Amino acid sequence: MSLAGAGKLRFHWQLALSVALLLVLLLHALGGRFEIPLLTSLEAKLYDMRMALSMAPGQDDRIAIVDIDERSLAELGRWPWSRDKLAQLVDRLFQDYQVAVLGFDIVFAEPDTSSGLPVLQQLAQKELAGDTQLQLVLPGLAERLDFDARFARSLHQRPVVLGYYFSHDNDNRYGMLPRPVLPASALRDAGEALGEETGYGANLALLMQHAASAGHFVPSPDSDGVTRRVQMLLRHQAQLYEPLSLAVVRAFLDFPPIEVVYPSQSSADDAYRSFERLQVGPLSIPVDAGGNALVPYRGRAFSFPYFPAVDVLQGKIAPELLQGRIVLIGTSAPGLKDLRVTPLQSVYPGVEIHANLIAGMLDQTILNRPAYLLALEWLLLLLAGAMLTWVLLNFGPLVSSLTTLMVLLLLVGLNLWMWQRWHYVLPLASTVVLVLGLYILNMTWGYFFESRRKRQMASLFGRYAPPELVAKMSADPEKYTMEGQSRELTILFSDVRGFTALSESMEPKLLTRLMNEFLTALTQVIREQYLGTIDKYMGDCVMAFWGAPFDQPQHARQAVLAALDMQRAIAQLNPRLQQQGFPPLQIGIGINTGRVTVGDMGSTFRKAYTVMGDAVNLASRLEGITKYYGVGIVVGESTRQAVPDVLFRELDRVRVKGKRQAIAIYQPLALALAVPPAQQAAVAQFDRALQAYRQQSWAQAQVLLDELQAQYPEDQLYQLYRQRVSHYRQHPPPADWDGVHEFDNK
Repeated sequence: MSLAGAGKLRFHWQLALSVALLLVLLLHALGGRFEIPLLTSLEAKLYDMRMALSMAPGQDDRIAIVDIDERSLAELGRWPWSRDKLAQLVDRLFQDYQVAVLGFDIVFAEPDTSSGLPVLQQLAQKELAGDTQLQLVLPGLAERLDFDARFARSLHQRPVVLGYYFSHDNDNRYGMLPRPVLPASALRDAGEALGEETGYGANLALLMQHAASAGHFVPSPDSDGVTRRVQMLLRHQAQLYEPLSLAVVRAFLDFPPIEVVYPSQSSADDAYRSFERLQVGPLSIPVDAGGNALVPYRGRAFSFPYFPAVDVLQGKIAPELLQGRIVLIGTSAPGLKDLRVTPLQSVYPGVEIHANLIAGMLDQTILNRPAYLLALEWLLLLLAGAMLTWVLLNFGPLVSSLTTLMVLLLLVGLNLWMWQRWHYVLPLASTVVLVLGLYILNMTWGYFFESRRKRQMASLFGRYAPPELVAKMSADPEKYTMEGQSRELTILFSDVRGFTALSESMEPKLLTRLMNEFLTALTQVIREQYLGTIDKYMGDCVMAFWGAPFDQPQHARQAVLAALDMQRAIAQLNPRLQQQGFPPLQIGIGINTGRVTVGDMGSTFRKAYTVMGDAVNLASRLEGITKYYGVGIVVGESTRQAVPDVLFRELDRVRVKGKRQAIAIYQPLALALAVPPAQQAAVAQFDRALQAYRQQSWAQAQVLLDELQAQYPEDQLYQLYRQRVSHYRQHPPPADWDGVHEFDNK
């Protein structure tokens, strides 16, 4: 093919790919079945970034939060507090602080029996029915001890908004719902988009009858669990109900009615029926087709003033800080589980979401995405796509890069300006993906260069290291070599106990299947979960190491955690093996850390990337003695010192074959924070028993070991040391005995 022909082919290929990308993004903008989940997720992330960029400085003191915080719980008692105490809080807020509106981000679904009144009434009706004195004083006591009635009186004729929730559970219906704000028919056919809530958890009828209103606090997280919107209208039995934030705003405005507004005041026969906003007195609240309003987060948590409930109840807050304010009662205490994930923070008090929405309604800064923004999105995609395709096909890399950067900055700048100035949420992901996608498609030299470099790295290390490590090494291949070098690594040996006898009694096909099963399970833990390098398989034995070819500063920790998970993997595999007729397997694992030689070693006919050295041999020896101590994992002293956050049990001081120096050996149990106190105490007691054993205090060691054996009768280690102590009590060791156990294992 001629150069001209090749150029034309390349031109048509690039043009076809560019047009295809543009068409895909235009279809995604339509939503529905054409929506691409990855782009939707990216759009959510870009939304969160814009929200973070638009945070306002300082606090908004028009809305205050009376916080049921940790200190309030510590001083006033655990939640729920008595309704009598809540009544005092309400009276204090209205009488002393003269708040404008009070909203509860709490539901009071059950009667308060903390006063003991129900018990007195039951006694008066049964056991003490003949007690005249009790019958005389009971009515007066009932008036003082009926905390629900006391709380209801504090709500009466005050602008108090209670909270409640809806659910999809038909059997979950209790309490009294407030009056609906609209019939579902007010939404025309668009009401179908709201869905139907079948269950609810509302407040006691006594409380609801005395409160001014109530609003739901049903969370509306997106598919990624982030709360970006709140449903302003929820449908239940052909009626519509408002959220807590809107109910508080309406109470603040003396309860104006809610009007549903459509793009144009058209008839119900129009093709376009989706409502776009709610009109509440002078306030306009934009909503989407599902009745959701985007929350205009002011900032991170505590963007509104918080006042501990205990300080408010005790009158310690200056009156001017709350006077005339909208007040919400909620909690920031983690134990009460009202924490949400928001675009600005992964732990965010739920009560502050209502505060942000209330402020947004009052300021008319609710974010808006009207339907006509789809036309603008399409226009921007078409213009940017056409311009960039022409530039990228006709100009060199420098002009193409500068043009791409300029177009990207213009699109992002326009998007941010519309967000900040008009509170419009113009989709951004599709335009960004289009610009970057076109650029990448037409800069294929970068792709080919990267592919070539990755192929080179994969050819060197792909057979030994996990794909994740190979991918990291591909970023800087010059740093890695197959040549031998001295490095500190952690080596792991794993072997199946009793496998020789098992294999001799098994047919070759069954043996092969069994080996594939358990070797796959162990390899997945080593390579995929902990990024270890498999050195070799030797029958039922697996040898692996950490720290090469990729540098892993915590290689000892990775190896120890991998060993713990390997034991768990075998325990989970055994039931499946037994169902197939195989016996359960047990493995022993030895781990050691030390300086070794690592590199590509072998003959001219065959080489392998492997490790050699004394530390490797010791790891193999440690695996061999696991069965003697009745444990699944044994690690050397250097490994134990390198992993401070794991709880180890010292097993012994030993001298293995080929080693003159005695070493301490340990059994890793689990991450220290995850070990139960009882097990920690057992480890400490065994340490004391070891000290007594090495000091030849046989009686003290015997007592400690007997207690441990009684507590853990299946633990072979305690039985081993009890036998040793019993032996030495009858046959004392020589004078130069140092407590080291000699092994002559292979």
